[in-house]
Amino acid sequence: MSKIITETQRLIIREFNLKDAQAVYLFNAPEEVNRFTGDAGMCNSIEDAEKIIRNIWLKEYQQFGYGRWAVVLKESDEVIGFCGFKNDSRIKAVDIGYRFHPAHWGKGYATESNLACIEYARQHMDLNHVLGDAVAENLGSINVLLKLGMSYISQYQEDEFTVNRYEINLKP
Repeated sequence: MSKIITETQRLIIREFNLKDAQAVYLFNAPEEVNRFTGDAGMCNSIEDAEKIIRNIWLKEYQQFGYGRWAVVLKESDEVIGFCGFKNDSRIKAVDIGYRFHPAHWGKGYATESNLACIEYARQHMDLNHVLGDAVAENLGSINVLLKLGMSYISQYQEDEFTVNRYEINLKP
């Protein structure tokens, strides 16, 4: 049984476990999902999905007490994507992120799940400052970051992408 982090009206947000490998593969597989992420080709099989769960998310839960969390539709018990925080050594900061299968885009799940994560962090985590990055042309993702209450702070180049960086302070 995976630890439940929080819930919304439509969603359960919980830790991933190895039984989620099929779902992780499915929401990473469509080409359009990874168009702006820089990690296309990282999850081409169920085995790749298991490695991501075991070697990244489960390790981050142990090391930091948090990581990317599974987003589960209450009505079907289906894992449709991830949300939540990552302690990112590359940027020396905590980043908020999300990824969903395209069948679940445009339904408000990214905003709903990450607003719940921010509220959870304010109440239960020792986390003050969170960054969010989105490729400049990924207007859907930028819109989510703005709905989360994040503010634009800078822009940078990463490989072929121009990336906008946003921030939010969780503590007064």
